[in-house]
This record gives sequence, C-alpha cells and structure tokens, in this order.
Amino acid sequence: MFDRFEAGENAILVHIDFSDEQNKEDLQELQMLVSSAGVNQVGIVTASRNAPQAKYFIGSGKAEEIAETVKALSADVVIFNHSLSPSQERNLEALVKCRVLDRTSLILDIFAQRARTHEGKLQVELAQLRHISTRLIRGWTHLERQKGGIGLRGPGETQLETDRRLLRGRIKAILKRLERVQRQREQGRRSRKRAEIPTVSLVGYTNAGKSTLFNTITEAGVYAADQLFATLDPTLRKVELSEVGSAILADTVGFIRHLPHDLVAAFKATLQETQEADLLLHVVDYSDAQYRENIDQVNEVLNEIGADEVQQLIICNKIDRLEDIEPRIDRDQEGKPIRVWVSAQNGLGIDLLKKALTECLRKSMVSYTLRIPPNEGKLRGLLYELNCILDQSYSKQGDWLVDIKMLSADWHRIDKKVDHKLSEFIIH
Repeated sequence: MFDRFEAGENAILVHIDFSDEQNKEDLQELQMLVSSAGVNQVGIVTASRNAPQAKYFIGSGKAEEIAETVKALSADVVIFNHSLSPSQERNLEALVKCRVLDRTSLILDIFAQRARTHEGKLQVELAQLRHISTRLIRGWTHLERQKGGIGLRGPGETQLETDRRLLRGRIKAILKRLERVQRQREQGRRSRKRAEIPTVSLVGYTNAGKSTLFNTITEAGVYAADQLFATLDPTLRKVELSEVGSAILADTVGFIRHLPHDLVAAFKATLQETQEADLLLHVVDYSDAQYRENIDQVNEVLNEIGADEVQQLIICNKIDRLEDIEPRIDRDQEGKPIRVWVSAQNGLGIDLLKKALTECLRKSMVSYTLRIPPNEGKLRGLLYELNCILDQSYSKQGDWLVDIKMLSADWHRIDKKVDHKLSEFIIH
C-alpha cells in the first residue's frame, strides 16, 4: 500500500526543545520508548526552536544535518520525539533517504508488540488504521491514478480511493467486534454492581509500578517490567478486605503525556473500567523528578475519558529509592486517607494500603440484636459465613439471641435470600 523506506533497528532520535510548553517533550522518555520498542539508538540530534516549521518541522539546515548523520551512522530510521504531519514525514523521508517515524507511530508500534488478548490486538489495529488513513496520500503517485490494463480502463476508482474504501471497511468491522466486547464488559460490570462488589482501578503514568503493585496485592503474576507500556491488556482480580469483603482490582494501561487521541478512542472499552470504578488508585513514581508533571498528565487523560469525578487515593510508590521515607498514610482534615507511601517492589506499606482501601470503600455499617427461632437454620448459616457475630446466647424457648455488625449491603443481600424479612427478627 505504501512506497516507503524499510524501518530497521538502528535509529537516530530527534528532539526539539521548544520554548512553548504545549510542544515540550522529554528526551529521556523518548529514549525509554525506543528501548521499549526494541530499537537500537545510534545517535541523537537536538535543536531549539520557538515553533515547528511547516515543511520539515525543523529548519532546513537541521534537516540536512540529520540526513548527513543518517549517512554517517548507517541508520535505518529517524524517530522524532514529536507529532509530525503526513507532509512533513514525506518531505523528511525524501531528504534523509530512510524511514521517518513520529512519537505517535512509535507508541503505536510498542502497543502492537505488547497486545496479547484478542481485544487488545483489535484496539491496536484500530488505532493504527486510523493513523495510517491520514497518511495514504504519501504513497506512490500511482495511487492517484485509475487502475489500468485490459478490462480496467476508463472511468472508475483510483487506487487511492480503493485503499481508502478498504481501510474504512476494516475499521467498521473492528468497531463492530469491539462493540460486542464492550457489551460483555458492561454485562460483567452490571453483575458486579448487582452483587454490590466495589471496583478499584489502578491508574498512573506508564512505568509507575502499577502491575508490580497489582501483583503484590493479588498475587496474580501479571507481567511487570521496568519499561514503558509493559501492561496493555486489562486484568481483573478479586481481593478480600476486612470490613468490606470482596473487591475487584483492575490493572489498566499506563498513560503518557500527549497520549495519541487514536489510542484513547481505540481503548474506550478498556478505559471504561476506570470510568465505572468506585475508587481510583493513582500510582505515582515518587522517585521520578517529574512526578508532579506526570500526575497532571494522568489527571488530564482521566478528564478526557470522563473519570475525573471518581474518588482518588494517591499511592506514592518506589519509596525504597528515596531517603528517610517510611510507609505511612496521609489524611485530610476529616481524617480520610488521601495518600499512602509504599514500595510495591519490596512490599513496604502494603498493609497500610489495604487499611486505607478499607476506609475508602467501607459503606455504612448496621448493628442489631436478633432473636432467631430454631427453624431458621439457613439464616444462621449466612450469619456465620459473614463472620459478623459479636455475641450470642439462647433464650428459655430455644431462640438464638445474637448481636451482629455487618455492612448494610450484606444485610440487604441476606434479606433477599431468606424466607422472612430480617426486620421481623430485630429486638433492638
């Protein structure tokens, strides 16, 4: 479909330091992205500009310098730490005589490598197709010609129109399949809501330690590595919390500054776990010098997907890399947990995290003294299962007198399961 140079493994990185905050990117983050993609960095070209240039994104002198560096270092690909327009990519490739990728293409490539589940692969393909569809014009000039040859001459579709039609058809097919996946997810969420099981979603900047924390809490054995976007496919696990009972913990894809809109749109079904959560655990790598900017970027994406109203608990992770920081819970003026300092890698502060989780998720409790007749064996069994009995004795008539304390959600759940209304057994 495209007449483009082959992209090899030896890359030259291009980083422009803009005075405008909107266009600023982090060079170290680009190097981590390149490493995550499995590409070998052979050189870096840096420059400073006030604003991008229309033809090459950079000045023509700097573009010539990149072309010379490519030739000198035998590079196969040039990777920009910024988003390029299709025409800028075309102009640069014509000049440097090798493949040119921008930041968005690099992130999409990493996602394509990481996708494991059927849903993840579909979401990545959708994002890639949407990205490619804007770059079709960069193909050979024959793409603008009509098909030729015997039986194909005369009025008809140009090759470019054919390719666009095929892309539209594939995008439509993927969207239909993702709709089915979304319906299945919604069904699962509805059943969890009916059972009144709270959902906790892990969010945070990529490589903040979400999967390591997830494994430490749930012993799930999810893949975790010190690289960007190690997790792509969401994982759900059940955890038990005192005074709350069962809760669902969801590990999600990490965010990054200037996350491509195609990716946000493609991962809508996955990110819905975050929207529908009862609590967000915002995991922050506090050993990163840019942790404040990372927090802002995550909140920006949460706002974009409509999850900014969900209750948040900040998890200050990687305290093992900081000096004189002990595990602790920070509280607001009302005594409610707002931050927990932990090290997911070493398991420091995990007990405090579970305590804070319990406090954030704990619903209203009910306390009653009940008089239960001997023939209500089913009700007795349910109360023992919940481990909610504080004290018990027997009356002269053989009735069971029991003091209980439980979540109001559990009280309503039992009320639906037994033959008589629980209110009939309440003494006080």
